[in-house]
Amino acid sequence: MIRINLLPHRVEKRSQRRKQFYATAAGMILLGALVGFGVHMVYNSHIEAQEARNAFLKNDIARLDRDIAEIRRLREQVDAMLARKQVIESLQGTRAETVHLFNELAQRLPDGVYLKSAKQTGRQVRLVGLAQSNARISHLMRNIEASAFLEQPKLVEARAVNVDNRRVSEFTLDIGIKPPAATEPAQDDAGGRK
Repeated sequence: MIRINLLPHRVEKRSQRRKQFYATAAGMILLGALVGFGVHMVYNSHIEAQEARNAFLKNDIARLDRDIAEIRRLREQVDAMLARKQVIESLQGTRAETVHLFNELAQRLPDGVYLKSAKQTGRQVRLVGLAQSNARISHLMRNIEASAFLEQPKLVEARAVNVDNRRVSEFTLDIGIKPPAATEPAQDDAGGRK
């Protein structure tokens, strides 16, 4: 029988398998490194894309905040202009009221009554004057009650004083001015009668 020594063949096979194992291990390590690098790059690209979207949103939010501030400023200006317009309209509506008030007072003032001052606060007027007697003050109050423009006379004070060695009554009287809606029909009736 022939003896064949298989030991060198086994050693060669073993060294070949070892080389193959090392090559496969190195390939797997390289493949793992490539996969890790690829995953890292994908995640970085996703993060960069999200940061770009966040920056875009922040810029848009800042622009919208500026627009909102501008709109708020414009609304404040509009409100201020509307308030001014309303004041002007109310002044336009009541500009003839003072003339009408003095006309009405002149017509309603009885003989023997003299006014020293008239002060208007809103729709209230305070009259300070002199009268020859308390009866003349009462007559003035009745005349004011009969007026279509004036209302609610209230005597605040009446006292006797001496003026130029004559005894007279000094009085303070509060009266109201009727709102324009109440006086317009009376003015229209008066205009229709003329």
